[in-house]
Amino acid sequence: MANFLKDYSGKKILVTGHTGFKGAWLSRILVLAGADVYGLALEAETNSLFDVAGDLGLKESTILDIRDRNAVENYFTIHRFDGIFHLAAQPLVRRSYKEPIETFDTNVMGTAHILNAAVSNKATHWIVAITTDKVYRNVEKLGGYLEDEPLGGKDPYRAW
Repeated sequence: MANFLKDYSGKKILVTGHTGFKGAWLSRILVLAGADVYGLALEAETNSLFDVAGDLGLKESTILDIRDRNAVENYFTIHRFDGIFHLAAQPLVRRSYKEPIETFDTNVMGTAHILNAAVSNKATHWIVAITTDKVYRNVEKLGGYLEDEPLGGKDPYRAW
């Protein structure tokens, strides 16, 4: 096990979007590292990794729509964590073209609800908000983008 994973042993960690592909993997890795992992997400899609993997070893899996500000606020009034990995999002570029309002509502306002409720309720020591390289201005670069490169986007998925 990598040395940095030992830092999670015995920690209470929330993974939002734990029913998604990356969230399920992250949850399982954290469990294997010894963390007490809690999940907050929509229902898993049929035949998704979360659906077919079986028991990931989570302490609790809560089904909650992060677009529901009151539900998010209520969740953080009763839950406290050492840290939060925020992965909950509408992750599909093509869907963002078909459903731009829903994409903004989830990716922008849902993230705002998580951050605001966690901070205002002093529910965690830290938050890592995961996003996509698509938030960077596309300059047709062959390599990956760096964190200090200009942001920018001309469609619902990239704009958040």
